[in-house]
Amino acid sequence: MEWIQWFGEHFIGMFEAGGKQFMGLITGIVPTLVVLLTFTYAVMKFIGEERVNRAIQFAAKYTILRYTLMPILSVLILTNPMAYTFGRFLPEKQKPAFYDSAVSFVHPVTSLFPYANAGELFVYLGIANGIKEAGYSMSELAVRYFLVGIVVILLRGIITEWITKYLAGKMKANSQ
Repeated sequence: MEWIQWFGEHFIGMFEAGGKQFMGLITGIVPTLVVLLTFTYAVMKFIGEERVNRAIQFAAKYTILRYTLMPILSVLILTNPMAYTFGRFLPEKQKPAFYDSAVSFVHPVTSLFPYANAGELFVYLGIANGIKEAGYSMSELAVRYFLVGIVVILLRGIITEWITKYLAGKMKANSQ
């Protein structure tokens, strides 16, 4: 009968621990997420959706902006997974590279804008807590993570665009 008492205590203890974790989120990260999301949508409203669309169309013309500014704005404004719809501004041959850039940015964005991909927040916070326990600054980690993410998405976009062009050329040659 000892096992029944042990099971009862540990079973309810699991839910009590989950409740404490939930309350930590409600009093910690959730208000920050709501304010960040509200700020982003307010900026969009002030700027105007049509102006944002024109800026995206402008960025689509230039490789460096196509694989930096476009994925950043798409992830910040639309969040994951809607961010990929910004690909509608691109010709078919550039869509795979844009997707690669955008999908690669949904992880680093959580460091400064956690609302953009809440699913990855727990991964980032796990790393950040380890950095904090080691005595390093979480703010420095956040900025570095974000900046390295921009470099990575630029490289991935360019490389994927090259690969897409190469494979399309090969397919065209094979079909003739």
